[in-house]
Amino acid sequence: MVHPYRLDAPAQVIGAALGADPGRDVWQRGSVIPGSFAPVVIRGKDRARYLIPRLWGVPPPPRGTHAVTHVRNLESPFWIGTLRHTEFRCLVPATSFCATRGTRAQWLGVPGHPIIAFAGIWRDSEIPSFAIVTTEGSLGGIVSLPLILPREHWHEWLCGDWKRAQRLVTLGHSPLDLVPS
Repeated sequence: MVHPYRLDAPAQVIGAALGADPGRDVWQRGSVIPGSFAPVVIRGKDRARYLIPRLWGVPPPPRGTHAVTHVRNLESPFWIGTLRHTEFRCLVPATSFCATRGTRAQWLGVPGHPIIAFAGIWRDSEIPSFAIVTTEGSLGGIVSLPLILPREHWHEWLCGDWKRAQRLVTLGHSPLDLVPS
């Protein structure tokens, strides 16, 4: 299931919120949909964080036909190599995201956090791209949500060994943290 999201903040604000060098403000603010460019935070070789644009949707596996926007199965051979290497993990900044409950869509955000960070991965195959990690849970009928990382876990996602990062996915997030935005 695709969860469109919004990013309604300029690069300087996003960079300050996520502790990243903002670079240039090269994207349009507003809704982010698959196939569009949006910023992600990566860790450079110098270990600093950088805000860079990437296309949302990783090219499909050999037998696939559609870009892959979400990482659901952490054990999939398509993802496991990328997930185990810290240099391919990223933070995906957002201000809110859309979740569907039956046929009803609802925009959700985290109170007190104007910018949130989803766990993500990036690739530089044919196209510099990224995908968002999802977690299973239950929020009033919504069973698959983007993995929202609290600030205290950003470094662990970007730099921690695979077992520590995998633990973050299994912990997920508390449904009480999400409210309509």
